[in-house]
Order: sequence, then C-alpha cells, then structure tokens
Amino acid sequence: MIITPDTIRALNVSFNNAFQAGIKLADSQYTQVATVVPSNSSSNVYGWLGQFPHMQKWVGSRTVRDMAAHAYSLNNILYESTVSVPRVDIEDDNIGTYTPIFQMQGQEAEQYPNRDVFSVLANGDSIICYDGQNFFDTDHPVFPNVDGTGTPVSVSNIFTGAAGAPAWYLMDVSKPIKPLIFQQRIKPQITNKLSDANSDKVFMEDTFLYGIRARSAAGVGLWQLAVKSTKPLNATTYEEAYQALRAMKADGGDPLNVVPGLLVVPSPLLPAAKAVVGSELLTGGASNPNYGLSKILDVAWLN
Repeated sequence: MIITPDTIRALNVSFNNAFQAGIKLADSQYTQVATVVPSNSSSNVYGWLGQFPHMQKWVGSRTVRDMAAHAYSLNNILYESTVSVPRVDIEDDNIGTYTPIFQMQGQEAEQYPNRDVFSVLANGDSIICYDGQNFFDTDHPVFPNVDGTGTPVSVSNIFTGAAGAPAWYLMDVSKPIKPLIFQQRIKPQITNKLSDANSDKVFMEDTFLYGIRARSAAGVGLWQLAVKSTKPLNATTYEEAYQALRAMKADGGDPLNVVPGLLVVPSPLLPAAKAVVGSELLTGGASNPNYGLSKILDVAWLN
C-alpha cells in the first residue's frame, strides 16, 4: 500500500470504527452504582450533597431555612492510552491485525471508570465524604433540625467482621443521586497525532501513533445509600445491613425511604449472595423471605 494523506485518513476512519465497536462491548458496571455528572472545569464542588428536599404544609409565608453548607469537591484527572502502528504494516496491508487492539482500546476507554469507581467503593472507609466523616463510618452525624443544627446522633453504615475478610455492599441505586459519583470532563476520544507520513516521528521511528485521551474523576456521594460489611454474607448479616439502610433519616428526622435494591459482591462471594437473595427456597425447602429483595452485582474490580 502506498502511504498518502488519503490512505492515512482512511486508516483513521477504520481504527476509529474499531474503537467505537469496542466501546459497545464494554460492561459499564459503574453506571449502576455511580451518578454520572458532567464537568466543565478542572473540578466540581458538590455543596448540595446532604441537602434533602422536604415538602411541608404551606401555612402563611414560605418557611426559608438556611441549609448547612458542605464543601466536597472532585478534581479531574487526565488519562491516556497510546498505540503505535509500524509504517511497514501499513505498507504491507497488514493493518487488519490492529483491529482487535483498537477494539480493546475502545473497551478499556469505556470500562476504565469501573476501576476508578469500584476502587473508591473498596476504600470508602478511608475516603472523606461531605459530612467530614469517612464514607463508610460508625459515626455519621444526623441532626434533629433540617438546617443541620442541634445535637446530632451518630449513625453507622459499616459492619466489621474478621480482619482481612472480603467486603460486600448493600445499596439503594434507585434514586437520582447514587452512592458514588463519576465526574466526566472529557469522554475518551481517539486521535491520530501524526497525519503526515513525512513527520519527524515517522521519519525517525517509522511508526504512526494513535492515542486515547480522557479527563474524569470518581468520588463518593451519599453515605446514607450504602452499607459496607466484612461480616460473613448470610441471611442474618444481610438483614442487618438491610434494616440499617431502611432506618436512614435526613436531618430533621424525615425517613429517606432507602430501598436496598443492589447487593454488590466480589466474585468469591457470589455463591453466598445467590443463597441469600437469589434462591427462592432455603436449605430444607422453606421459602426464602429475602428472595428477590436485592439484585446481585458481581464485580471483578472488587476481587
């Protein structure tokens, strides 16, 4: 194949198509547990976290309350992935061998948020959230007044078992705001740095470069919507986590009506998760009262 500007443009289209095909193959599990938030700057400030809308009877003038201010921000991070294509492979019409590579780049571009989001989840007991406590903690403050005043009570969303035991998570992902946040500044895009066969890079190294670039961040959202447990996953511990979420209240005492509909587990705990919520019958033939209360999400990034 003779390399011309038209040839390079055709290759760009071909590799971009392979990249887009790879995106369609991705398993974007992070969207099940994280709210995807657009970003237009180097960081986003989430001052509204912890402010729960509350309707009340209108008597006289509106009641205006100054809500407690929370300063929680996420700084966007720059990501890249680069592939080199030797000029000789283009000359020899050997470019078909690169199609799977660009498909894998597309798949990785769509899946890399999984790695970031589930890393945040796994380390949530050491990541500060909007109320100044770790996301998973034993003493989140909940105040008696909706404006965040008064003497708070401490609320836990973590249950600790044996040291080194695998963690599992119970969540409400039915609300507009999910337990975690994925902040997207720039979606992954594929670009060809060198469109000129006479460029210095091609002249010196005889290769063309194709790169992926993206900007994003992952962080924690509402702690009231998730529980972490390192206790053995069984009916008793599942019900403990379930009731803890159902009991969650906003400042002022209004129930949040948390619906623990997603059980997130690493792959080794999948059999236990199926036994707890995925089986209609218990051992012995009795009906399983927890059957279907939560869907199961088996996450490789938690293994």
